[in-house]
Amino acid sequence: MSSLRRLDTCHRKGDTMEGSERDLARQWLRDRQAGADDTRAGDRALTDLALIDEIAHHRLGQPAGNENGVTDALAALTLLRHLREELAEWEPRLIAAARAHGASWIQLAPALGVASRQAAERRYLRLRPDDTGATTGEQRVRAARDRRAGDRAAAKWARDHAIGLRQLAAQVSALDGDATLVGDAQHHVDTVTAALGESDSAALLGPLTEAHPHLHASHPALADKIATATDEGNQARQIS
Repeated sequence: MSSLRRLDTCHRKGDTMEGSERDLARQWLRDRQAGADDTRAGDRALTDLALIDEIAHHRLGQPAGNENGVTDALAALTLLRHLREELAEWEPRLIAAARAHGASWIQLAPALGVASRQAAERRYLRLRPDDTGATTGEQRVRAARDRRAGDRAAAKWARDHAIGLRQLAAQVSALDGDATLVGDAQHHVDTVTAALGESDSAALLGPLTEAHPHLHASHPALADKIATATDEGNQARQIS
């Protein structure tokens, strides 16, 4: 079967398998450009872009009765759809890479074509893969907002209860070097001690929450006090 007939059959059947319609469309257009420069053949996206450009800017002016005109256009549109999907995957990767290298949302905004840092971050949240179970861009935006709202509520609770949290943290810190500590308890004592030096009492909530199960074996009464306090703080996060 010729590339033309195979491509037409692929479209009529609605075949969307990678390696079928995209490869057929690419091969059809490359076959139609006998002798064309093929220096981009090693890069699929660049090859497809060059083929689409050729059709869009040089071949669409062919006489309407040209028997290959429809297939040329269909092949170019097929490549364009796959290329658009591929580019959509590139954007969140590039944004994440820029952020990892220290780019601010303010710096990213003009590159993304948006007017504010909030819009830039929102665009990223809409595009990026997510492990929270959110299946759409809007759901990912809402999930991120919910996390932030929960973090703010927990931080406010911790600041409102700063005295009690610092007292608990001081008791944990006093266990440094205690011979009764078992497992990873000493590590968590060190983490709480480091958080105790922070000016913001909200920094204590996480380390105390994580320390609780590791202190229960050697200091159950203190562990229970920590659990009571941190459970309240974490509930504040959930009902925000």
